[in-house]
Amino acid sequence: MLISAWLGAALFFSAVVAPAAFAVLRVYNVTNAAEVAGGIVNRSLGVINVSGFLISVLVLAFMLFFRNAYGRAFLAQLVSVGIVALMTAVGHWLIAARMRALRAALELPIDQLALTDPRRVAFGNLHRYSVIALAVAMLAALVVSFLFARSTQSN
Repeated sequence: MLISAWLGAALFFSAVVAPAAFAVLRVYNVTNAAEVAGGIVNRSLGVINVSGFLISVLVLAFMLFFRNAYGRAFLAQLVSVGIVALMTAVGHWLIAARMRALRAALELPIDQLALTDPRRVAFGNLHRYSVIALAVAMLAALVVSFLFARSTQSN
């Protein structure tokens, strides 16, 4: 259930919070709207990633110490929860950390750099990796939720 709850939060963040932050600030013509929205999204994503990591580690511990199932389905659940932990850790402590460092080193907001500026290109690539890491974690969480639901129906 914890993984499913995290999945719901991650989905809400991805589909509602992130797009809304950028859209609302632009509608009100906030100076450096993309920079401000990026700050909101970065902070929210940090909560999503860290909570996903902590929940995954907790679920892994429970699965290993209070194991009541064996076989392929259990192994698939174990691997999927491990993927959630790995992807959220990479998303937060590697990718997001590099994005924050890149932003901190800039003298201008990222959207004021030329599209061909190597720093903006690097930021765009890191953003793409961040989206991929979260998507993979969310898919793995969906697999865990599906497998758990199936295993409880068969019992």
